[in-house]
Amino acid sequence: ERKRERERKSVCDARGIWRSTLSLGGRARAQPSMSRPKWCTDLEKQVIISNFEKRGWQRCSSDDDWNVYWATVGNVHRLFNPETGYRLGDHQVINHFPNHYELTRKDMIVKNIKRYRRDLEREGSPLAKRDEHGRYIHLDLVPETLMLPADYSMFVEEFRRNPSSTWIMKPSSGAQGRGIFLVNRLTQLKKWSRDARAPQSAKSYVISRYLDSPLLIGGKKFDLRLYVLVTSFRPLKAYISKLGFCRFCTVKYNFNVNELDNMFVHLTNVSLQKHASAYNDVHGGKWTIQNLRLFLESTRGKPATDGLFDDINWVIVQSLKAVQNVMVSDRHCFEVYGYDIIIDDDLKPWLIEVNASPSLSSTTVSDRIMKETVIDDVFGIICPGGEVFDAKTAHKSTPENLGSFEVLYDEVASAESEKKPKSKRPSASWK
Repeated sequence: ERKRERERKSVCDARGIWRSTLSLGGRARAQPSMSRPKWCTDLEKQVIISNFEKRGWQRCSSDDDWNVYWATVGNVHRLFNPETGYRLGDHQVINHFPNHYELTRKDMIVKNIKRYRRDLEREGSPLAKRDEHGRYIHLDLVPETLMLPADYSMFVEEFRRNPSSTWIMKPSSGAQGRGIFLVNRLTQLKKWSRDARAPQSAKSYVISRYLDSPLLIGGKKFDLRLYVLVTSFRPLKAYISKLGFCRFCTVKYNFNVNELDNMFVHLTNVSLQKHASAYNDVHGGKWTIQNLRLFLESTRGKPATDGLFDDINWVIVQSLKAVQNVMVSDRHCFEVYGYDIIIDDDLKPWLIEVNASPSLSSTTVSDRIMKETVIDDVFGIICPGGEVFDAKTAHKSTPENLGSFEVLYDEVASAESEKKPKSKRPSASWK
């Protein structure tokens, strides 16, 4: 009987037949030895589908033995639910980490950054150094932020110390600018506070000090959307795309109290701005990152511009390190994050939020081309050469398959470089 089994296995291997491996919960998952990769998705977005199809990969359903699954966050949560007893095979990869919300929920990322700072302070790390006002010199990544309703009393105390300040309030798990409003009087929060403490209300908010002196271009406020690919959290391996963009408000910035309710002045979300009368559907109110660089080099100088983009990379890397130890770093996962960064008038970048599912809808032709290129380059890193994903050998990128991405942080390479004799030339530990 054992001899027949060995012969059967030998024939299957020679013919390239799919071999089954038993997973947790008794469910068998297939592993391909020789076959075109199979893909499935819950998102009928042309940017995703066209990238799969042009590779000649086979489409299947999520119930089949897929290799690459571009899923919604809800389906990822269900897939990794311990009750399902589901375990991914070595030739399967999915586009979200199980607890991505540690980074992508507005309240969780702030909590994790605060914990990260405290841990570094306890260790005596120079990264946690503060200035004479008690502000972090190297880890001042996000505007001052509190959680509501939990920190309501603390907020009232802080507001009374600085009664002329303005704050911006956002749902912790909201998206596309929904539910956001500005606050410059305590009375504005009283009704909200009563409603939030009602038994039927379970929604939490974050409230952050509003940056009232943002960098303006053409008199308008803008922010940056940057694409960051993470293939592993332990060790940390992250890439950043050169193809991000700036999103502009349609109405010139005015911090007059009469304009606090005008979201066309204050929020850059395209889902909101496209309804403004001044919205331009030719360029979609967007600039490429390359155009922003050229503008800043011509107005602020190249050294200041280079310093700004180095600081942006620093903010992103430190935010990833803040969640590194709490993130489930499953080797079958990768994630493309949409980082939203705002720049103040002193050219200091601030992290606004991180999106687990950055929009793949296109508002213009150039927008569609840019997003298709980003996703194309993601697949080039995850499945180099169009080959079937293999968790045992994954995440070994080469310059040839990076496309528009560049390595932002490689913890393994950084550790190896620190073991080598120090050269006279200074080098960064990231990028």
